[in-house]
Amino acid sequence: MSADTDVENLRRAGRIVIVGASLAGLRAAETLRDEDFTGPLTMIGDEPYEPYDRPPLSKQALLGRARAEDTALPRRREIDAEWRLGVAAVGLDRDAKQVRLANGDTVSYDRLLITTGTRARPWIHPDEAALDGVFVLRTRDDSVRLNRKLTGGVSRVLVIGAGFTGSEVASACRERGLEVTVAERGPAPLVGALGGVVGAVADRLQRRKGVDLRCGISVTALEGDYVGRLRRAHLSDGSAIEVEVAVVSLGAVRNTDWLAGSGLAAGPRGIACDAGCRVFDVNGIVTDDIYAAGDVARSPHPLFDYQFLSLEHWGNAVEQAEIAAHNMICAGTKRLPHLWLPMFWSSQFGINIKSVGVPSLGDQLVVPQGTLAEARFVAVYGFRGRVIAAASFDGAKWLDFYGQQIAAGAPFPPEYGTVDRRTVALDPVDPAFPDPHLPTHGPTVTLTGHSPNERRVEFVPSHA
Repeated sequence: MSADTDVENLRRAGRIVIVGASLAGLRAAETLRDEDFTGPLTMIGDEPYEPYDRPPLSKQALLGRARAEDTALPRRREIDAEWRLGVAAVGLDRDAKQVRLANGDTVSYDRLLITTGTRARPWIHPDEAALDGVFVLRTRDDSVRLNRKLTGGVSRVLVIGAGFTGSEVASACRERGLEVTVAERGPAPLVGALGGVVGAVADRLQRRKGVDLRCGISVTALEGDYVGRLRRAHLSDGSAIEVEVAVVSLGAVRNTDWLAGSGLAAGPRGIACDAGCRVFDVNGIVTDDIYAAGDVARSPHPLFDYQFLSLEHWGNAVEQAEIAAHNMICAGTKRLPHLWLPMFWSSQFGINIKSVGVPSLGDQLVVPQGTLAEARFVAVYGFRGRVIAAASFDGAKWLDFYGQQIAAGAPFPPEYGTVDRRTVALDPVDPAFPDPHLPTHGPTVTLTGHSPNERRVEFVPSHA
């Protein structure tokens, strides 16, 4: 039987299973149907809800401007799928081509797409995490519970971690008129994602908005009262603060635990796959029937030394899911690479923050538009003499231009002069990223090395 016949049979009657009823999972399913896949399609999700949008949960929903239950993702088309919701995948048998579910069922596949994404990193002490008043914010149910608590008359909120999500939570709480303390182990908010130079701007913004910001400080213990309600937080400087709500915002954990023993290159950094979204096994051999997309996937990118990138980005989840779906039902010669340029945005304390590229890879920084002092600027990051990323505070109109510069491998520092008369020209400076081995919140774009199975190898791009 020819390869073309195999692909045609797969399109007509193959069984495709998507584990992860997420944004990536839904967009992949829609793409499969758009590209004339007519076989049975199964969607598996551990939550009881069909795919919903997560960014509003730390923004509009937390401000009471949208209900968490109204964040369902719009459908681009009907997908005619069997939905297995509220039951998690707990194992994968690659020989039998079956996904094992928590209820004991198995689901067979001819092609498998993994879009299980991430979950919020929990508080380190389980007994303290179980206190009434301790929250994480990742799911729709998390948002509902936190919003209900915040409207119940609390006076002070503690946010543990000043990454993007933690800073958005702090911003929403201040907008609601609540007293907020933010404890951040790093030297400034957003430092893991954008570096200390830009983080210092975020530091000033938060303090001006009335946040009790404590950097270089960690929470050592959460204390409850006799009925299990949070009442006090103890900090590493020996102080303690009275709080009724603590939001733990210490980054994300990739949902790969269920793949233990499967033989796939899956671990805490994500699932390693090639540029066509095909998953590697632990020996670095690419599979042809298992694919990954979205936050859980990591794949090589030619603009960033072919290091594997793990991206926690809305746009990446959509783009990668569409590429994965296309490649699942195509012959090899028609497959496409996923080479999406990382982008991210956040709204906090009245400022719109956007980035393009991989700021955390940068070893130099310059500000060609605006000024850091006014918190309205574009910062451009360089790496080994070329533009590698840009981040803007209320300067998003420039990001498309810098995306083009990154894609073109433009030299750094930029060859053009500043184009904003308010700009004070800066020589390149160290962006001041913290030591990646120190405990702090991480970037939303993570470089995870070259090897799909954690052993170093060298990937050589094809020139065919």
